[in-house]
Amino acid sequence: MSSEKHILITGGAGFIGSHVVREFSIKYPNYKITNLDKLTYAGNLENLVDVEAGDNYSFVKGDIVDEAFVDELFTKSDFDAVIHLAAESHVDRSITNPNEFVETNIVGTLNLLNAAKNTWGENTDGKLFYHISTDEVYGSLGETGYFVETTPYDPRSPYSASKAASDHLVRAYFHTYNLPIVISNCSNNYGSHQFPEKLIPLVINNIKHNKEIPVYGKGENVRDWLFVQDHATAIDIIFHEGKLGETYNIGGSNEWKNIDLIHLLCKIMDSKLKRAEGESEKLISFVKDRAGHDMRYAIDSSKLQNELGWKPSLQFEEGLTKTIDWYLANEAWMDNVTSGDYQKYYENQYDK
Repeated sequence: MSSEKHILITGGAGFIGSHVVREFSIKYPNYKITNLDKLTYAGNLENLVDVEAGDNYSFVKGDIVDEAFVDELFTKSDFDAVIHLAAESHVDRSITNPNEFVETNIVGTLNLLNAAKNTWGENTDGKLFYHISTDEVYGSLGETGYFVETTPYDPRSPYSASKAASDHLVRAYFHTYNLPIVISNCSNNYGSHQFPEKLIPLVINNIKHNKEIPVYGKGENVRDWLFVQDHATAIDIIFHEGKLGETYNIGGSNEWKNIDLIHLLCKIMDSKLKRAEGESEKLISFVKDRAGHDMRYAIDSSKLQNELGWKPSLQFEEGLTKTIDWYLANEAWMDNVTSGDYQKYYENQYDK
């Protein structure tokens, strides 16, 4: 890839997206980074205050579901590559409102694919459409086995079904139109700047404020946890070195039952907040299980490790401690998110 490149990162104000924007804008000062985000509840420009003044970074507010807007953006911007993270991603919300997930995750992806195909034409040298997906498209595992890149798709929620459909569209455009694509499917991410309806920041915030910690069912569902910065590094490597048309699974090789993870969070938080050992565990409250709740996810990322040389950078307890320290040190960020004040940031900074 050339030393100068204009990259569109969709969903760049979100949790994972903001880490990817930071990774690319700081590491590659010759790249021009355009961050496109609709700024829904999970899009937070406060995630990027440290890079927003950079000469190679710009922000565009817009909706990938708006076909005319997407076409115009591509026509005037001359993008060399797309890193597509924009998605509705919360399973509970998809159960309540599946239509929104179909619109954003399927129609939005289709609009981006068409815009890339039409503006790039047949000369696609140096072009790339990189689609970020999830391990949830593979369905649910039993007590043994791992998801590999060839695992058949078996989505169980409107969210994972919509992501599966978008994956299929991206591959179809590679085979039908020769659009240069790569796809990666990741496990559960954790780290700084995550919206606090997700498990780890939710538990941290509730413990801090002595609120109940809701646990679905018996808390025995198993997830593979990936440090978000390791995910951003993997995306960087796949973007630059991945083979066109290929899929790469990104996992932390780090399985935890939800209830065991919550107990660990309680233990670390008690220590950080200087509470009596076991104090935070009293906040645990078991609630009705989520509909269609997949029992276990686990990713085999050996293809990515063996072919492209990526590997996770730290052990889980170290990453979890760093994550807790960040949330405790950034109380204003959490307060803004939980109060909704973070949504005013765009108006103050951009909408003038």
